[in-house]
Amino acid sequence: MERRTFIKITSASSAGILASNAFGINLKLDHTEENIENLVIGSGYGGAVAALRLTQAGKKVVMLEMGLNWEKEEGKYKPFSDLITPKNNSTWLNKATQAPMMNIARFNKKFTGVLDRMDFENIKVYAGRGVGGGSLVNGGMAVQPKKAYFQEIFPDLNVDQFLDTYFPLAQKELDVNEISDEYYEQTPYYKFARVGESEAHHAGFETVRVPNVYSFEYMKKEEAGEVPKSALAKEVIYGNNHGKQSLEKTYLKKALETELLSIQDLHRVDYIKKTEKGYTVYVDIIDTAGLVIAKKTIHCQKLFLNGGSLGTTKLLLASMHKGKMTNFDKSVGSHWGNNGNVMTGRNMVNTLFNRVENESTESNYSTGTGSKQSTIPVSGIDHWEDKKHAFFAEISPLPMGMEVYTALYLVINKVPVPGRISFDPSINDIRIHWEKENFEHTIDNAKYFIKKMNKANGGTPSGLLWKGGYGPDICYHPLGGAVLGKTTDLYGRVKGYENLYITDGALVPASIGVNPFLTITAIAEYCMEEIIKTDFQEE
Repeated sequence: MERRTFIKITSASSAGILASNAFGINLKLDHTEENIENLVIGSGYGGAVAALRLTQAGKKVVMLEMGLNWEKEEGKYKPFSDLITPKNNSTWLNKATQAPMMNIARFNKKFTGVLDRMDFENIKVYAGRGVGGGSLVNGGMAVQPKKAYFQEIFPDLNVDQFLDTYFPLAQKELDVNEISDEYYEQTPYYKFARVGESEAHHAGFETVRVPNVYSFEYMKKEEAGEVPKSALAKEVIYGNNHGKQSLEKTYLKKALETELLSIQDLHRVDYIKKTEKGYTVYVDIIDTAGLVIAKKTIHCQKLFLNGGSLGTTKLLLASMHKGKMTNFDKSVGSHWGNNGNVMTGRNMVNTLFNRVENESTESNYSTGTGSKQSTIPVSGIDHWEDKKHAFFAEISPLPMGMEVYTALYLVINKVPVPGRISFDPSINDIRIHWEKENFEHTIDNAKYFIKKMNKANGGTPSGLLWKGGYGPDICYHPLGGAVLGKTTDLYGRVKGYENLYITDGALVPASIGVNPFLTITAIAEYCMEEIIKTDFQEE
């Protein structure tokens, strides 16, 4: 059966009634009401796990997604853009791209594109928009956190149970795979990673090879010219058209195959209110220009919040003000962090004057980091055990299509002083309180790392990419705001409110030490197992 035959999608049409017509006459927006049993807000990792496990338990589920269903109408709004020539479907409601660098594209009109950047004081937070959430725009690195650090972050959880059960389950469901040593060592598309590993070893750092949800068997076929290129065609942060096993191909696909899941895209939730029988959810339906074209009120019995760290926390805080939900634990909005993210890089890498040692013996040796680069990272520098400078650095690609002699890194750190999120009614939005004390150590670690790499290998700090050579205001991995065991119980049940649940990155306090989506998925699996076993047993 073709997948489009069983996907149940309700989408908002741009032909809906607008708030005002060309003559400035106000028209009343259409308003509909729905009564359902189980509502999931958000289609990222936590929401996808919740939807699959509920439908497999025989429960009907409605899922709301603020972004597009990119697969609807036979992929009408695709293909996704590459890094160098982005179209307006690359960017969420902005007339210019909002990537961390290379923002060279301008558009005639705004569109509900796949990558969003939310700018706050001292921090810019990135998020995927569309059915599949962050899985659409991340690099796919499925990294398992250090056992000791996971236990430090979640002291009340059984870490061995997670290592034995929930991490392997998440890896299986996400289709995690590893690049083979043979392919990694010979392909020109990972020269940047091989150079990065060699330089790290020369500087005294340890490296690790990291699994991914991108299919490396597909990548081999890309290089052989047997299939359309995606990772080898500069596709990543604006979506991958092929090869990547994002959520619409894994968890959400399985949930939709049960025919118990209905996904409603372009539905933006404003706030929620507790009722005698459950919850009322107030929704704006938008078109692809971001205009509100209709209103919807949904009454549900059980509600699963999975809008991501910022989205879920914002819903809780907005509902305190608008929905008079004042029984939340006082921890709501606290323990927020950017996973210690800081971006940095080095120039003049692997030149004629500072060749990488174990590359110099190759018969086809060439300088630089490679004019051909896969956008899917597979290597990291593991310096987590250093008590003074603990970090994990992703060796990141910079696929410019030409040799640039540049190494790029996403450095992940601890967040010993978390920030917090508050709701400001005057702007009807959240504020993130993120000050120098929250991120100063990340710059110190990045400086230590770059200095040591340059001393051992030559090269210069990459001041061309970011002012001073460091990007501490970049957040790819927002975490916290409604932390497990604080805002919720140990299974994601929101304290103070029955049948209200959270199973996304809001549960993780500030930092997990690695790319977080594997951990989020594992925690969601753990929570949903208990919720279905206990909270649905009488139904």
